[in-house]
Amino acid sequence: MAERDEEAVRRFVEHLAMTLSDLGFPRMPARVLGALTCAEDGVMTAAQLGEWLGVSPAAASDAVRYLVQVGLVLREPVPGSRSTRYRSVSNSWYMASVAKGGVYKVVADVMAEGVGAVGADTAAGARLTEMTEFFVFLQDEIAALVAKWQAMRAGTP
Repeated sequence: MAERDEEAVRRFVEHLAMTLSDLGFPRMPARVLGALTCAEDGVMTAAQLGEWLGVSPAAASDAVRYLVQVGLVLREPVPGSRSTRYRSVSNSWYMASVAKGGVYKVVADVMAEGVGAVGADTAAGARLTEMTEFFVFLQDEIAALVAKWQAMRAGTP
């Protein structure tokens, strides 16, 4: 097996974090996600994450708390210890997008609330109705894409 270039890995993690941050993802959780994803076994404690990233364990812990809440990282106990370690979820990206009713469904529900506030028979109501329908459509399509992806990964047509 080829030896891993740790500096290249660090550059990649920072590039990934910057890219995700530019897209609206919090920077420290993006760095932690990158570090966990690049860890050979996909598992690290907050102290290990802090050391690898050059940040305090508390900063790493706050970041993993966020990642656990959005379903991108799992929390698990360290056997024989009171410590907790965090595991990268291999299918987390697409599964998180449809988990808990789906992010697009949540946005659609808020848009529908807006329709009620401005009135469905107004120009603003028409725009909000279209946005509601679009986000419902996105949620349905994401769910269908996840099913298609899972079938492809399983080797079934």
